[in-house]
Amino acid sequence: MLTPDWPLPAGVRAVCTTRMGGVSAAPYDSLNLGDHVADDAAHVRANRAIFHQAIGARPVFLNQVHGTQVVSLDTTTPDGTVADACLTDQPGLACTVMVADCLPVLFASADGHRVAAAHAGWRGLAGQGGVGILEATVKRLQTKDILAWLGPCIGPQAFEVGDEVRAAFMASDPLAGNCFQPLKPGKWLADLAALARLRLRALGLSQIHGNDSSATWCTVGNASRFFSYRRDRVTGRFCASIWREL
Repeated sequence: MLTPDWPLPAGVRAVCTTRMGGVSAAPYDSLNLGDHVADDAAHVRANRAIFHQAIGARPVFLNQVHGTQVVSLDTTTPDGTVADACLTDQPGLACTVMVADCLPVLFASADGHRVAAAHAGWRGLAGQGGVGILEATVKRLQTKDILAWLGPCIGPQAFEVGDEVRAAFMASDPLAGNCFQPLKPGKWLADLAALARLRLRALGLSQIHGNDSSATWCTVGNASRFFSYRRDRVTGRFCASIWREL
């Protein structure tokens, strides 16, 4: 597992898993945490139990749909709740998002009272009218004194998109054009992490850590560490989690 390098407030912890350390067989080898990718259900349950035990908090696994819905977690929130971000002020509950090319974003209020996790693929990140999953999550945190950490995702050298993706971001912020490099007519290479940083800075966040768009963060280019749907199509999911300690 990766331990995010950022100045978290006391009593808050965060991790990002890799594909190593579980029981799933190829092509889900080995710590696949996704129960929707046709992996053996018993293996997924075992992997989730391994993760739960490793972090000492209960991870809540969402049913992510590339939308902008944010759910508040409590002890009764079941796995499979439909949302693409979650937040909580309750200790022992790990806000968790699963990814395999999309961008995981973790949040903590500077006072450590609230934590959140968001799943940001391009659709959820762009949202509608400039309001996407990051804007929705920050609004629910009810403070602008927030730290953010961007995890591994598909890198700018691998994320080929069409004109419609670039247009979706530029419609709300012309500066987003700087996050796209022309590849061929109608096709662009998009920097997903840079687009997220742009959105977070526009929200007033200054403490943004983690993914700097370099090759070491690219899920596609690091096959031994990360699952990648774009690379493999049939693959598992890793996760990023943040929680308040009990």
